[in-house]
Amino acid sequence: MDANQESPYNPFGMDEDCQNCEALCDTRSQVVHGYGDVGAEFVVVGEEPDAGVDESGVPFVGGADGEGLMEILRGFDFTDSPVDSIEPDLENVFLTYVTRCFHPDRAATDEEVRNCEPYRTSELRMINPEIIVAVGQGVLEALAWEYTTRNAEDFDVVEEHGTTVRGRGFEILPMIPPSEQTDEQRQAFVEHFEDLLQRDYRQTKGRRGR
Repeated sequence: MDANQESPYNPFGMDEDCQNCEALCDTRSQVVHGYGDVGAEFVVVGEEPDAGVDESGVPFVGGADGEGLMEILRGFDFTDSPVDSIEPDLENVFLTYVTRCFHPDRAATDEEVRNCEPYRTSELRMINPEIIVAVGQGVLEALAWEYTTRNAEDFDVVEEHGTTVRGRGFEILPMIPPSEQTDEQRQAFVEHFEDLLQRDYRQTKGRRGR
């Protein structure tokens, strides 16, 4: 599976007409695969598309959590696009979800999460990031078994928001979804992320051209 570095949309060429979850085929507008810099050191993983993302086709763009996340990314120079951009220009960061299809009335089922797991695993293996920002409780639970030594039920995104969890080959930063954060919680995450960047990770510009 080769990356198409000419486009940030679904750069690994994953199935855009996936039929693995029959119920979701009827409720989605499109399959929302990952978007961003294929050479990124940082990957942001959300739980699933909402109605705005289902329309835009870009993770976190047009959704309830999008502007809050983009504001944080702008603050760390991952993008210079406006927070409401529908096609943000991203450097050194890749955006994706645990599941790829929208349902208006419910969260993804365990079976639907399992059906999407190969997409998520392939993206993470191809990108091989240093840091995964895990947005929401469901993301922590989805990552727990394969990428940490902890049980899924041991994670609490509220308690671990703005901290670092050691993973296998990378670090996981739990984040409460931006639309649910208080000002204090947002500031706590930003300060922790800033400390981490200053300690170990300095962004490398122009990674797509390397």
